[in-house]
Amino acid sequence: QVRLVESGGGLVQAGGSLRLSCAASGSIFSVNAMGWYRQAPGKQRELVASMSSGGSTNYADPVKGRFTISRDNAKGMVYLQMNSLKPEDTAVYYCNAKRPSVYDAWGQGTQVTVSS
Repeated sequence: QVRLVESGGGLVQAGGSLRLSCAASGSIFSVNAMGWYRQAPGKQRELVASMSSGGSTNYADPVKGRFTISRDNAKGMVYLQMNSLKPEDTAVYYCNAKRPSVYDAWGQGTQVTVSS
């Protein structure tokens, strides 16, 4: 059973930075595609950034140039460095691990609040 635990959320002023972490267990981490999603109140969950098992990255347009996803396969960790945060980045951020046809796992989420 894959288990994901996020940390690092909090309250930050606009223009500030946060680094989210996600610890994965119960899987062969290196074969997972990992991603960060977010869900703001009243909105659908949306992809923020993803990284394939091979290291290819994909970012949502609103965060390009500001957010960076990275992973440490040895530690089973994935990170999201968020810089130049904006109030519209306020959401619950979720970590996701995918292995096609095997599992699609989610963490419990961590709240990020950006004040103006």
